[in-house]
Amino acid sequence: MRDNTQDYRALFLDGVPMMDARAPVEFAKGAFPGVVNLPLMNDIERQKVGTSYKQDGQQAAIELGHRLVSGPIKAARIEAWAAFAKANPDGYLYCFRGGLRSQIVQQWLKSEAGIHYPRVIGGYKAMRTFLLETTQQAVAQCNFVLVAGMTGTGKTEVIAQLGNSLDLEGHANHRGSSFGKRATGQPAQIDFENALAVDILRKRAAGLSQFVLEDEGRIIGKCSLPLELYQGMQHYPMVWLEDSLQGRVERILKDYVTDLCAAFIELQGEEEGFKAFAERLQQSLTNITKRLGGERYQRLAAIMQQALQEQQAGAGVDLHRAWIEALLVEYYDPMYVFQRESKAGRIEFAGDQQAVVEYLEQRNHA
Repeated sequence: MRDNTQDYRALFLDGVPMMDARAPVEFAKGAFPGVVNLPLMNDIERQKVGTSYKQDGQQAAIELGHRLVSGPIKAARIEAWAAFAKANPDGYLYCFRGGLRSQIVQQWLKSEAGIHYPRVIGGYKAMRTFLLETTQQAVAQCNFVLVAGMTGTGKTEVIAQLGNSLDLEGHANHRGSSFGKRATGQPAQIDFENALAVDILRKRAAGLSQFVLEDEGRIIGKCSLPLELYQGMQHYPMVWLEDSLQGRVERILKDYVTDLCAAFIELQGEEEGFKAFAERLQQSLTNITKRLGGERYQRLAAIMQQALQEQQAGAGVDLHRAWIEALLVEYYDPMYVFQRESKAGRIEFAGDQQAVVEYLEQRNHA
């Protein structure tokens, strides 16, 4: 018979299956990678019990909870917990603080289904604190280097080739620019932070103490970088990734036109998918109207509109290159030239993708 645990490190390192007994509204605000939400109470039941607790005290709230979760409702929930426990015999359950709710789930599983299933002492709150501290400790104890470069140079591709990288944009499910939204949505802020911390924990456990990050702003889409990490990124050394204008145009064409269109079509079907893709592309340009200026926006929007019409008619994506190149040369590149000048003192190497990857691999083993 396995005991309850508070070995949070082992839970996350080993990817131990966990059942979250919190209400769906709590789970939606933030959870851990791969965890399954099988609540003791749904959102309405939890709200009623909370109100009772405030007005009439703990005992009245407990009694109300038992009345709300009884009969067929109770039986169905126990059945779901038992199915999870049988499918994941090495797993654990938890609630917010590892208190009353997880103890009730544990008791009912034992008395009604004959299953002893251990719980996480301290619950979600203690595990969340552990992960926050994991990121803070890494920032304090490890070395970091940033990959910077103009838009479209393939910084994400460099990150993907390195075993000691942390893919911030991957965890945020966003490419980090005005056009960076993916066809699928972004995680909740807490989910983003938790996934990043688990990534750090596992890589440090594998012996890594130097990490490569893409140079990012504080916010990737709607996900904010942990403050201590972002503050560190204002000082970390850099490598600067270089590529030709043509190479950058082709990469952006693939990422933001061909692949994005395919992702929308896979999700929504041919007609609706293309419509959603076209709207996303046009909205991305509209979002930077102020920074582009009215005349430039109108010119690029007209080229984009024509390119979309040709693409929809089956004429391919060639015309998209025109607005992509103009956007790079007239808008993004001047910003990045300024950035490179302002960060020049931190750049310790510059080169193309292969050279940068080789340099970073050697740096890691130095």
